[in-house]
Amino acid sequence: MKHHTIRKHLRTLKAWRTIRDAARRSAAFVWRLLQKVPLLLGWLSPGRYIKRMDWYIIKKFIGTYIYAIALIISLSIVFDVNENLAKFSQYNAPLKAIVFDYYANFVPYFANLFSPLFVFIAVIFFTSKLAGNSEIIAMLASGLSFRRLMAPYMVSCILISLVTYYLGAYVIPHGTVIRQHFETLYKHKRKNTSAENVQLQVAPGVIARIQFYDNTRKCGYGFILDKFENKKIVSHMTASEVRYDTISNEKFHWKALNWKIRSLGGMKEKITEGTTLDTLIMMEPTDLVYSKGQQETFTSPQLKEYISKQQSRGSGNVVQYEVEYHKRIASSFASFILTIIGASLSSHKRKGGMGMYLGIGLVLSFTYIMLQTVSSTFSINAGFPPVIAAWVPNMLFAIVAYFCYRQAPN
Repeated sequence: MKHHTIRKHLRTLKAWRTIRDAARRSAAFVWRLLQKVPLLLGWLSPGRYIKRMDWYIIKKFIGTYIYAIALIISLSIVFDVNENLAKFSQYNAPLKAIVFDYYANFVPYFANLFSPLFVFIAVIFFTSKLAGNSEIIAMLASGLSFRRLMAPYMVSCILISLVTYYLGAYVIPHGTVIRQHFETLYKHKRKNTSAENVQLQVAPGVIARIQFYDNTRKCGYGFILDKFENKKIVSHMTASEVRYDTISNEKFHWKALNWKIRSLGGMKEKITEGTTLDTLIMMEPTDLVYSKGQQETFTSPQLKEYISKQQSRGSGNVVQYEVEYHKRIASSFASFILTIIGASLSSHKRKGGMGMYLGIGLVLSFTYIMLQTVSSTFSINAGFPPVIAAWVPNMLFAIVAYFCYRQAPN
């Protein structure tokens, strides 16, 4: 019995020693990791890659960019107030709605819309000033290459592009809804609130037709719903009126009034009818009525979902939505292209100051915006592919940027 107890204590002691040794090894491993944390933080620290000269240019870039936005948008507000003051007075627009519903959403919308222009102006302005003060000459004379000089410009572009894309894709569309509602009420910009002779595929083999739809009341008149199987009609539903259920927690709820359903099966026919029928029809009011600028009120995920849904239905009224979706992405990359052009043009010290470069910058910026408008119009009205239409300005100006970049060091 004593030998058994001794062996048991020895096994327990051995287990404790094993646990102790494992704990010591773990502690040593953790200690070695902690000793490497400062090295890891040093590798991840922005200061390792972004030097004092980079911070100097980034601050100049971002500061001038914000200054350009504040200056030009302030002028735009003055002109807009002068143009619309009579309308605001005529329709008795309250001051609170003017400030918070209209201009609070007007400023970010146009600032984001013309962000490439502001980037170009900012680059031309502060780079010409650096060149005029011989600062760029000193940087290049110290052995800095032009390619290395462009690094802080690209970092600034990354920050601006990420912010502008996030605002344009997720934030500004919500404000655009409020701004457009204000314009409808107090600027008398009538929105399209009805549609006639609408026909769409709401599901595979299911076609809906509405003679007249009133979006204000969310009602459709002269409703027909046909279901086909193997190119043969198997169900024909008619209703004098259908109403969209706006208080339902789920989508696609409609109420049919004075309805009749003819079910066809070979030589047999079954007719059912009634006064009221709650039903699910895979369509929404946004599928029936299109108003000008509606695509600007959708976030990018909503745009993608809407485009996919309309394409599956065979609808041709999605081009403007596709152009808007791709334009938001393309506009973010425009900052890089216009920055390279602006920095390449204005990085040399020449007589005449920044006036000539600022003029060239404005011409190129407005040319870019004009190309965006023209390509979008071609896509909507002439069947030009939306993806190409959104990227044509970037592709053309990328060639100009490459030429300017290659010539800048000379």
